[in-house]
Amino acid sequence: MKEDTGTAGLARTQMQSSMAPNATTRPTPTISSFKSRLKSGCNDLYHQFDLGIPIAVLVEQRSQLIDTVLREAWDHHLGPHQESAALVAVGGYGRQELQPASDVDILILVAPDSEAQLAQPLEHLITFFWDIGLEVGHSVRTVAECVHEATSDVTVITNLLEARLLSGNESLFQEMRIATGPDRIWSSEHFFAAKTTEQQARWQKYGETAYNLEPNIKENPGGLRDIQMIGWVAKRHFDAETLHDLVGHGFLTEHEHQALIGGQTLLWRIRFSLHRLTGRREDRLLFDYQRTLAQQFGFRDGANNLAVEQFMQQYYRTVQELNRLNEMLLQLFREAILLHDDIGPPTPINKRFQSRSGYLEVTSPSVFRRYPIALLEVFHILQTRPELDGVRASTIRLIRENRHRIDDDFRADLRARSLFMEILREPHGLTHAIRRMNRYGVLAAYIPAFANIVGRMQYDLLHVYTVDEHTLTLVRNLRRFTIPKHDDEFPLCSAVGRRIPKLELLYLGGLFHDIAKGRGGDHSTLGARDAWDFCRLHGLSEFDSRLVAWLVENHLVMSMTAQRKDISDPEVVQSFAELIGDPNRLDYLYLLTVADARATNPERWNSWIDALLRELYYATRRALLRGLDNPQAQDELISQKQAESIRLVARYGGDPSACGTLWLKFSLDFFLHNSPDEIAWQTRQILAVDTSQEPLVVIRPITARGGTEIFIYTRDRSNLFALTTATLDQMGLDIMDARVMTTDDGMAVNSYQILDQDGEPVDDTLRMEEIRATLAHNIAEEGDGHIRVARAVPRRLRHFPIETRISFSCDDPNHRTIMRLTTLDRPGLLAEVGAVFQQCGIRLQNAKIATVGAEVDDVFFITSEDDTPITCETALACLRREIYERLETQARNS
Repeated sequence: MKEDTGTAGLARTQMQSSMAPNATTRPTPTISSFKSRLKSGCNDLYHQFDLGIPIAVLVEQRSQLIDTVLREAWDHHLGPHQESAALVAVGGYGRQELQPASDVDILILVAPDSEAQLAQPLEHLITFFWDIGLEVGHSVRTVAECVHEATSDVTVITNLLEARLLSGNESLFQEMRIATGPDRIWSSEHFFAAKTTEQQARWQKYGETAYNLEPNIKENPGGLRDIQMIGWVAKRHFDAETLHDLVGHGFLTEHEHQALIGGQTLLWRIRFSLHRLTGRREDRLLFDYQRTLAQQFGFRDGANNLAVEQFMQQYYRTVQELNRLNEMLLQLFREAILLHDDIGPPTPINKRFQSRSGYLEVTSPSVFRRYPIALLEVFHILQTRPELDGVRASTIRLIRENRHRIDDDFRADLRARSLFMEILREPHGLTHAIRRMNRYGVLAAYIPAFANIVGRMQYDLLHVYTVDEHTLTLVRNLRRFTIPKHDDEFPLCSAVGRRIPKLELLYLGGLFHDIAKGRGGDHSTLGARDAWDFCRLHGLSEFDSRLVAWLVENHLVMSMTAQRKDISDPEVVQSFAELIGDPNRLDYLYLLTVADARATNPERWNSWIDALLRELYYATRRALLRGLDNPQAQDELISQKQAESIRLVARYGGDPSACGTLWLKFSLDFFLHNSPDEIAWQTRQILAVDTSQEPLVVIRPITARGGTEIFIYTRDRSNLFALTTATLDQMGLDIMDARVMTTDDGMAVNSYQILDQDGEPVDDTLRMEEIRATLAHNIAEEGDGHIRVARAVPRRLRHFPIETRISFSCDDPNHRTIMRLTTLDRPGLLAEVGAVFQQCGIRLQNAKIATVGAEVDDVFFITSEDDTPITCETALACLRREIYERLETQARNS
C-alpha cells in the first residue's frame, strides 16, 4: 500500500482540519502508560522467544498487542465519529505477522461526507501513535479513492488483499472489500502477471541469487517475500486463507507444505532476532550480526567449520528450498490462472518424456521408478531441445521424490556414467543443465561430495557466493569462453578456449576444484583425489584423469604466482613453467584461473588482475616453447628489452642516443622488472624535462598492465614511499603495484600502478590532474612529515579478526630480502609500512600488493641502505616489532 506518512500524510489532514466546524479535542490518554505497555509487551515476547515458544505464536501475539493499543486509541480519539470511519490493518499487520520492529500499516476508511469532521480527530490519532513509539504507515481514503489507487498500483491492491477490520464501521469495510474484489479490478490473470513481473524485477535487483554475502531475508530470492507472493496469488485466485489451503487445491503435498512452513519459521526467527539485536526494523543479515546470531541459534565453532558458516549454510539451504517451491508453485499457478488448465496436448519426445505447453514432462508418474536413469536424461533432453522453457512442475516434484534412487548402483551404471559425460560434452545448455541439477538436488545425489558444499558459506569478503553457487558460476564462465558471441569479453580466453581439445576435462576441473572445502586439510589435494576417482569411474583415460586431478590440485597456483610474486623475474617464470610442464596444461589452467577469479567475487575482478594473468600466461608460454632446459639468460633478456625500448623512444620522437647515457645510472633491476613499453615511456618523460625542476610526476591513464601508472622522478629521500602511498590512499586510490628504484646519482625512479575506487583505471582528466598536483605538492614539501590517512575502515572489514603475520625469506639471485605481510586490509596500511621502512633504514625495491577479501597479502622486496640483503636477525626482529606496533596502534585508532 502507498502510505501517506510523515509531513505528506499530515498535510492532508491539516488541510481538512481547517474545514471542520467547532472541532473539539478530548483529553489525550497517558502517553507514558501506552509506551510502558508496548515495552512490557515486547520484553514479554523476547522472554517467550528465549523459552522456545513457537515464532508463529509470537508474531500473532505482537499483532494482538498492537490491535488492543490501536483500538483503545481509536475509541478515545474518534469517539462519536466512529460510525463514519473504519480502522483497517493492512499488509503484514493485516496478516497478523508483526515482528518486534515491523511497520504497523493501517488504512483509515472514511465516508465521503465525513472527511472534514474527521480531520482533526485523525490528526491527533496519528500523532498519538507516533508519540507512543509506533512506526505507523497510514493512509486516509474513501472507498472510491481506494479503488482509484488500487486500480493503478498493484502494491496497493496487494495490501488491500490482506485488509482486516480493527474497529469502526464494518459496512464501510465490506464495501471496500467488494469494490476491490477480483470481479471489479485486478482479475486473477492480471494480478498474477503483475506480481510475477514484480518478483522478477526484485530478483534482478538482488542479483537473481539467494546466495548474497549479506542477504536480505525478506527481499532476496527465496526470502519471505517469495512466500508472501505465493499467499497473495492463492488468496486472490482461490480465496485461500492459509497456505495449507493449497494442499486441498492440489498445488502442494503435505510434505511440501511442511517444507514451506518450516522455511518461513526459520526466516521469521532470524528476522525476530535481527529486530531484537538491532532495536529497529532490519532485514539484512549483515556481517555485523551474523556471528552473534549464530551463537544465539546454538551453533558452535567446529574443527573445519565456523559457527557462523554453519548458521549461514542452514539459511542458504532453506532459501534454496523455498526458491524451488516458489518456482514450482508459480508454474502451477500459471497453468491454472493464465492457461485455465488448458495446457494443450502432449508432443512425444521418446518413451519417457514429452513436451506440453513448452515444458518437459514425463509420460507417466512411474517413469523414474521404472527407469531411474531418466533422472539424468531429463537434463540432457533440455540441452538438446532449446525450444523447451523448462521442466513442468509435476515432473520437478517427481524428480525430488525419486532422488533417493540415485545410489551406488545408479552411479556405477554405465548408462548413467555415459549420460553424465554426454551432458558435459553437449555443446549447448550446459550452464542451465547443471544449475537445474543442483536446484533439484540431482547433482549432489550423483556426486555425493558435492552435497557437502551446497549452501556452504565461507566467512570472508573474498567469496561472495556459497561454494556450490561459486562452482556453477565458474563453469558458466568457462562455457562463455567457448561461445563466439562472447569473444569480445575476454579475447585471449576465447582464443585459448578454441584450442582446448577436450572441454569436458576443463568443466570437470571446475566442478571439483572446491569440492573438498570444509572437510579439513588441503581442499586442493583432497579435491584432486575425488576428481581422480570420479574420472576413472567414468571411463576417462589415465592421461585425462591425471590432467583433471592436476588442475584441481593446482587451481590456485597461477593466481598466487601472478599476484604474490614478481613475474617480471625470469627465475619466477622459469619455476612456474617447470611446474606447468607443457603448453596444453597451461591453456587449461589459465582458463580455469580466470573463470575462478571472476566467479569468486565479480566486483573484485579488474583490469589489473586480468593483465597480470595474461602477462604470466604469455611469459610462461614463451618459456615452454623455448624449452625448459634452455632458460633465457638475464643478460640476454636485458639486452632485448633495451633494444626494443630504444626503438620505441625513437618511434615517439625521443632521442635514442640519450638513452644510453641516462641508463648508465640505472640498476639492472630497472630493466628486469619493467617491460620495454614501460622503460621507453619512463625514459622519455625524464629526457623531456629539465631534471633540475623537481619533482617530476606524470600519469599515464591506461597501461598494458591494466592500471593507471603514476611515475615519479625526484631526489630520493627516506620518507618518499610512505609519503606517496599515504597521499594516494588518502585520495581513495588502490595501489596495485609499486616499483621503487634509486639511481647512482641519488634520484628516485618510482612507478605505481593504481586503480580508482570502482576498480577501474583513472580516465578522468580532472581527476588525474588532481592526483598529479597533490602528489607533486606533497613531495615538494621539505621535511619528513608523515601524512595520517583519515579514511575510515569500511564497515565490512571490521568483522574479520585477521591476525597480522610477518615473514622473511632470501631472494639470493636478486640480492635482496623478501618480506611478506598478511594482515587486515585498512586505509593507510602501506603508509604505515613505509614509515617503518624509513624509521629502520630499509630501502624498498619493489612491492606486490594483493588484497584477498578482507585480508592483504603484500610482498615487499627490500634491502639495507647499502643495497645488500638484510640478514641480521636483530634488524629483522626490529622491523617485525615496529610493524606490529604501528599496525596495532592504527587498528586501535580506527
